[in-house]
Amino acid sequence: FKDADKVSDTYEEAVAVLNGMGVFKGYEDGSFQPQGNITRAEVATIIYRIYTGDVAKNDKSGLYSTYNKFSDMTGAGWAAGYIGYCANAELVTGYPDGTFKPSGNVTGYEVLAMILRAVGYDKNNEFSGADWSLNVAKYAEQLGVLKNVDKNTNLGAPATRELVAEILFRAIQQPTVTYTPAFGYVTDKVIGAKNNSLGEKNFKLDSAKS
Repeated sequence: FKDADKVSDTYEEAVAVLNGMGVFKGYEDGSFQPQGNITRAEVATIIYRIYTGDVAKNDKSGLYSTYNKFSDMTGAGWAAGYIGYCANAELVTGYPDGTFKPSGNVTGYEVLAMILRAVGYDKNNEFSGADWSLNVAKYAEQLGVLKNVDKNTNLGAPATRELVAEILFRAIQQPTVTYTPAFGYVTDKVIGAKNNSLGEKNFKLDSAKS
């Protein structure tokens, strides 16, 4: 990117890898704008690509444009299919009033909730109700998704593009999980799945064992 020098050193790897995977791209002018905010529609698009592995230019997202469960999708345009897919897969939930607010800023907690659902969490609706952000943060901490994120970062504020890249990059290296009433969340390795993370499964991403 022409503004690669503006990407924080801590988040450089995340930005480079997600761009290389074709899931989180820069702008047409060749910039990434790492400090810029990102919309909920844009994050839903990236989550779609991560979850499905579909990064083709003419991807299949259009098939899902009528799947949306939200009342404010008329202006969603290009993003309708991505949001529709993610809503149907229960990766995004929207707001209590039935809206999604596609052009609204996304907070760090909201990004974490979306990607952790993609990994397999929230089967007990832990990410709903008054304590949802605490539960999101708890799982994120346990999994090491926030290990590179400065402790002073306000995850309740609109997230920057580079912070979103970092969160997603760490999460797709975590083992995907399946929920069973008897044992709670168990990693898919336990039940014999060959690929253990979204990165491995969809992008052959070999995570560093650190």
